[in-house]
Amino acid sequence: MKKFSHKQIAAQSGLSLATIDRALHQRGRVHPQTQQRIRQAMADLDLQYKAGLAQGRTLWFDVILHTPERFSELVREAFISQIASFASFRIQLRFHCFEQIGVAEVDALLKKCGSDSHGIILKAMNDALLVPTLAGLLKQRVPVVTIVTDVPESARLRYIGMDNASAGEAAAFLMAKWLKRGNARIMAVTGSGDFTGEQERIAGFRRAMRSFDPGCTLDVVAGGFGIDAQMHRCVSEALANGEVPDALYTVGGGNGGILQALEERGIRPDAVIAHDLDRENRALLQAGKIDALIEHNLQLDAQHAFRTLLAFHHFLPESEPWAAWSRVNIITRYNMPT
Repeated sequence: MKKFSHKQIAAQSGLSLATIDRALHQRGRVHPQTQQRIRQAMADLDLQYKAGLAQGRTLWFDVILHTPERFSELVREAFISQIASFASFRIQLRFHCFEQIGVAEVDALLKKCGSDSHGIILKAMNDALLVPTLAGLLKQRVPVVTIVTDVPESARLRYIGMDNASAGEAAAFLMAKWLKRGNARIMAVTGSGDFTGEQERIAGFRRAMRSFDPGCTLDVVAGGFGIDAQMHRCVSEALANGEVPDALYTVGGGNGGILQALEERGIRPDAVIAHDLDRENRALLQAGKIDALIEHNLQLDAQHAFRTLLAFHHFLPESEPWAAWSRVNIITRYNMPT
């Protein structure tokens, strides 16, 4: 690994120079989470160095993610892999990844990043508290784009990712084909009712299922933020009424916990459809516990995000808003990429 200065590590991690110095020279006690942030910052710097960043103007982009770790890993890998595609600029990414974080904390982080950022890439809950903050950032010439899920009434430049409603409709099409009977009872599980993208998936799924199976029953379970233990608890509570779903559509992750809750009650759905080819879902797909995954190209999202932020600063020409949408892909165990 290339050796980086304390100043570089501090800028990448968001920690003070004193904290970096104390941790690297083992001067006093350093919290394990702080040590992990430093290790991750050094790993990110090394990956970015190896990506072959060209000489040019340095631009700092902050990536704020409220998402389970397994998905933030996918985003981190995808975004770092695309830096070399913009060789005219020296793009530096600072990742701020949280499995659990409140809206007020996201708001404070946005304001902090705005002091020295050239652009922010955001995945967060849709909350009115963020709206004036995003408007203030835009006035400061700090553009924000949202990925995977949106804050639609805000001053963000654009949403980047898949058409979530269409993804839900695609899931319903597959579900109806597999069930091959009417009046099905389907459990739809979402990590939170505050993620716009997940709610759009549920809405698209509901709309399409009503056309395929007008007599179907859709039980929506919300909560757990895609974290296995919390999703297990939410689904277990929902199953306590004795209703047995014929099929499962999960839009927000935590599928290990969700499926465990069903298995503990001897429930084996006729069809299970989920989202995202992360490490957990890859294993569940291979084991036959998930029938199909809906995913999209995060590398393309990274390109769209970088291009949008660079265009805001007039380094690149503007692109059409629709160009920021990614195509929905259907993955089974038989066409799963390595």
